[in-house]
Amino acid sequence: MLPKIIERDDLRAFVEALLADNVVVAPIRKGEKYVFSEVETFDEIALDYNISLLSPKKFFYPQIETVLKFKIGDRPESQAITEASPVIIFGIHPCDIAATWLLDEVFKEDPADPNYLEKRKKAVLIGLNCAQPCDEFSFCRDMGSYNVEEGFDLMLTDLGEKYFVEIGSKLGEEILVEGAHFRDATSGDLKDRQAYQEKKETNFVKRIPYDTKFLPEILEESYDSLVWDAIAKRCFSCGSCNIVCPTCYCFNVTDEVAASAAEGERKRVWDSCQLAEFTEVAGGEVFREERSSRLRHRFFRKGKWLLERYGKLGCVGCGRCDRNCLVKINSVEVYTQLAGEPVQ
Repeated sequence: MLPKIIERDDLRAFVEALLADNVVVAPIRKGEKYVFSEVETFDEIALDYNISLLSPKKFFYPQIETVLKFKIGDRPESQAITEASPVIIFGIHPCDIAATWLLDEVFKEDPADPNYLEKRKKAVLIGLNCAQPCDEFSFCRDMGSYNVEEGFDLMLTDLGEKYFVEIGSKLGEEILVEGAHFRDATSGDLKDRQAYQEKKETNFVKRIPYDTKFLPEILEESYDSLVWDAIAKRCFSCGSCNIVCPTCYCFNVTDEVAASAAEGERKRVWDSCQLAEFTEVAGGEVFREERSSRLRHRFFRKGKWLLERYGKLGCVGCGRCDRNCLVKINSVEVYTQLAGEPVQ
């Protein structure tokens, strides 16, 4: 679909039109950080945000979610719960769009997850391009997620006094039809977009000293490396890295029974492979008891196993894990050390 242009002064009217009839989620400032939250006015939206604390995945895959209600008695009954409401997610960056693509692949696998897929089906993704890395923790260029060509309904690129609008789906096209503020992109607009991209290519630099296509092999060779033990001495196994990761999807299941003991709810809750109890099985056996093995497991999933299964890396280089690590474990440094390269 041919791209469109919306003038900067018209963006407010477009967003306010969306707000009039839809639930809109967008990045807002929260203290010195940014979070994705429901907004009621255009002025709440932080168009210049660098990165949010959590990715928008929480709107498809909530931290705590009821998946089943049940009654206990002579004739037990259960009812699957699938709750989903339409939502527009405005201002999602390319790395988080790439992460959403991976989650889509995971949750549509047989058996498909109706809770995630129903929420995802009712969500509109309006992306916001990045002209430069979020901060020193970002390594999305290495992971190939600093640009995306799919996975969004609309993608906005700030070209100064106008926004270049790429249409990624039929739904995105329908949203534009409803607005009267868009025009067809001209050859001049296309040249401006190309100039933006050329500048972006210079702003985003690779930080890992090798092509990440070799990452699976490097990880394979490093399975017994002493690097894991060295890093594990610092790791608290607190799970912060998993909780803020936009591609982590592991969960625990708990049953909460009412005080009457006559009914209850089954809930799924985000979980972390860095916690010792994550791999505890019947009899109390923990098959990843060593902290180093749990740390290694996380890096292998991100850099090898998910790539082999879905065709894309399980890490999008957003840097949230490193940014929130209490002991400053840095993914770029880990990948560098595994290859035997000196850390700068």
